[in-house]
Amino acid sequence: MNSERSRIKCRPKWRKVAYGGRQPGYDDNYTDESFLEEMVMNANVVKRDLLKVMIDSVSISQYLCIVALVVSTWSYTLSLVIDDVTLLKLDISLLLVGFSMLLVTTCPFSLKLFSKYVLNITFFISGLYVLAPIYQTLTRSISSDSIWALAACLLLVHLFLHDYSGSTIKPPGTHNNPKLTSNISLNASIVASVLVASRLPSRLHVFAIMLFSLQIFLFAPLIVFCIKKYSLRLHLIFSFALMVITLSIMYQLHRMFFILLLALIVFISIVCPYWLIRIQEYKFEINGPWDEAKLCFDITE
Repeated sequence: MNSERSRIKCRPKWRKVAYGGRQPGYDDNYTDESFLEEMVMNANVVKRDLLKVMIDSVSISQYLCIVALVVSTWSYTLSLVIDDVTLLKLDISLLLVGFSMLLVTTCPFSLKLFSKYVLNITFFISGLYVLAPIYQTLTRSISSDSIWALAACLLLVHLFLHDYSGSTIKPPGTHNNPKLTSNISLNASIVASVLVASRLPSRLHVFAIMLFSLQIFLFAPLIVFCIKKYSLRLHLIFSFALMVITLSIMYQLHRMFFILLLALIVFISIVCPYWLIRIQEYKFEINGPWDEAKLCFDITE
């Protein structure tokens, strides 16, 4: 008994080292009483406010309504309720409104920026008009049922992978590159637009619907992002007005689509934020000296 006590007294003091190897007189998994003194509970748990979470979820409901408006426009165009001339007028109106909003919300007016936008839009529209005959005959050998099923799947992929926190097309002065999932989402929406356009009767129809779809999928997220950055109140007013317009159009299109869209908006904007706040009560996180080291700088710099 005395020999065991003397052996304990003679062994060196235990030290907390990361890569020092096994210390003489101690097991490899030994820890002393001071090991748990640095334990911290729920240090990185963010306390969320229900109203703020609901406001943040408006962006998702808003873009869901934008996609629903695109689908309703596709439906009315395919049934020839909207002719090619009306659709072109709608394209021009959207282009002017979006262009004006972009110039107002991004930065002070710049002639260089204005000329850059005009040149890019001119090249974009010209290329789209030249490619319209190719889009019209692209899926001639594929059945319509396959086209509708594939277009619906691509839109679901687009909604699932879309970057709701920003825009794939970045505003001037932004240096961050878009994410891979954002690019996949954008490509899925473009392919879905091509599939729908290939079922239209004339070249002008194809050009008008492709211009409309690309304006929405490419530039609408950019406009919405600039509006939100410019004024949160303006962003909320625009979002709620868009929801009301979309629900009214869906009600005229089909009652089932109206109920489905309304249920999704309520679920995303009210139910999901409430669930997120409630599950925060059950979140339990333990941090201590056993955690891996974390970098304190941005490795991309």
